[in-house]
Amino acid sequence: MGAIAFTRNYTDHSNDTGFQFEFHCDKCGNGYRSTFHGSTLGMGAKLARGLGSLFGSGFSAAAQAGEYMKDGLRGPAWDSAFREAIEEIKPKFHQCSRCGHWVCPEVCWNAQRGMCMECAPDLEREAASAQAKVAVQQAENALANVNQIEGFDPKAQHGVGLGSTCASCHAQLAPGAKFCAGCGKPVAAARAFCTGCGTQLAAGAKFCSGCGTPAAG
Repeated sequence: MGAIAFTRNYTDHSNDTGFQFEFHCDKCGNGYRSTFHGSTLGMGAKLARGLGSLFGSGFSAAAQAGEYMKDGLRGPAWDSAFREAIEEIKPKFHQCSRCGHWVCPEVCWNAQRGMCMECAPDLEREAASAQAKVAVQQAENALANVNQIEGFDPKAQHGVGLGSTCASCHAQLAPGAKFCAGCGKPVAAARAFCTGCGTQLAAGAKFCSGCGTPAAG
């Protein structure tokens, strides 16, 4: 027999009872599975193993014969089944005249150009993709030009323990509260820091002892 063509990207699903193959698109991986064809040799092997298991060692020769029968699946019978599977599935794919790949007509084939989408991309599809990418870039540029931190004071002291939460129960404190609404304990005086050098200010200080900056009123 001659050589078997169209053998790119296939999976052999054959077993000891018959033959079946799955062929895949070279580009996206989608594909089709051929019709399952039972094998007389395979069924005979399965029967021989069953007899060997049923009747014990007296039929071990039958089981061994079954393995020899199974080996027959790997020879001309397999080739014949594979060739039939190719004839069944091959019409479901198109071969690109430029790169030689076999691709599915639903997703990866440009019917107008007679080539695969990789060699002859669909201009409408590519234009839509390019527009989406440009739109994302423009949105990022527009956001970069907008002040996203308006009203944020980088010099202000932020975080827990600076008067925003209760030191005892960590409940949120209302501005100017003298007692915690969660546990009733007195609110500790908030620590003040110099806006110029960051030094902690003494209670009631009007100027920073480190740099002389007036304390915020």
